[in-house]
Amino acid sequence: MSLKAVLFDFNGVIINDESIHERLTEQLLLEENLMLQPDEYRKVCLGRSDRTCLQDLLTSRGRVVNDTYLTQLLNRKAQGYILELEKIEELPLYPGLDELIFQVCSRNLKLGIVSGAIRKEIELVLERAKLAEHFKVIVAGDDVTTSKPEPHGYLLAVERLNQKYPDLNLQPQQCLAIEDTPAGIQAAKQAGMQVAGVANTYPFHMLQRCCNWTVDYLTDLELERVQEVYSQKELQCTTGK
Repeated sequence: MSLKAVLFDFNGVIINDESIHERLTEQLLLEENLMLQPDEYRKVCLGRSDRTCLQDLLTSRGRVVNDTYLTQLLNRKAQGYILELEKIEELPLYPGLDELIFQVCSRNLKLGIVSGAIRKEIELVLERAKLAEHFKVIVAGDDVTTSKPEPHGYLLAVERLNQKYPDLNLQPQQCLAIEDTPAGIQAAKQAGMQVAGVANTYPFHMLQRCCNWTVDYLTDLELERVQEVYSQKELQCTTGK
C-alpha cells in the first residue's frame, strides 16, 4: 500500500519538554503531600497519557480519586505548562521538524498528531510555533479513554482523517507513525502501522529492535526511501509476489 499519512507523536518528537512535565508532575504530587521517586516519572509516564500517568502514580500510593478530581489535577498541570512555556523565549522544538513537515506536505501526504498530552497544550505549542495549519487532525489525551501502548488513538486518527478527507480512503497500513518511546511504538504497531523511531528519549539500539526505521534525529529520516518501501509493498500485493 502507498504511504498516505504521517502521524507524529508530540512530546519527545515535536517538542523536547519532558523535563517540564516531570517537574509539574512532581509539583502536583507535592501538593497532594506525596513525593515522586527518582526515575519514577520515566518508568511510569514516558509514552503514556497524562491521565493514565497521574492515575497510576496516585493509585500506587493508595490514593483513589474520581474522574472529576483527576481532571481538575490535569487542568492545574496544563495551566502550569502554559505558564512554563511563557517563560521560554524559544520553544525547544526538535531540529529538523520544519524540514520533515515540508517534505511530508510537498509529497501531498496528510499530517496528524497522536498524543497522550492534553489538547490545549498541543494547540498552544503548534500555534506558537506556527505549525497549526499543517496538522488538521489531532488526537489528544482528552479524546480517548485508553493510553498508549493501546492502539485506539492511532485508529481514531485514521477515522478522523477519513472524515476530513472523504476521498482519502485511508487504511492504517498506509500510515507512518513517528514515535520516540516503546509504548508509542507498540500502539502504532498494534494499529497496523509502520513506525519510524527517533532516538530523542531512548537509545537508538532500543528502538531499532521494534521499529521499521530508526534514526538519531528527524533530519536523518529519508522520506523518499520510506515511500519507496510502501510502494514496493503495494506492488507486491498487486502482483501477488
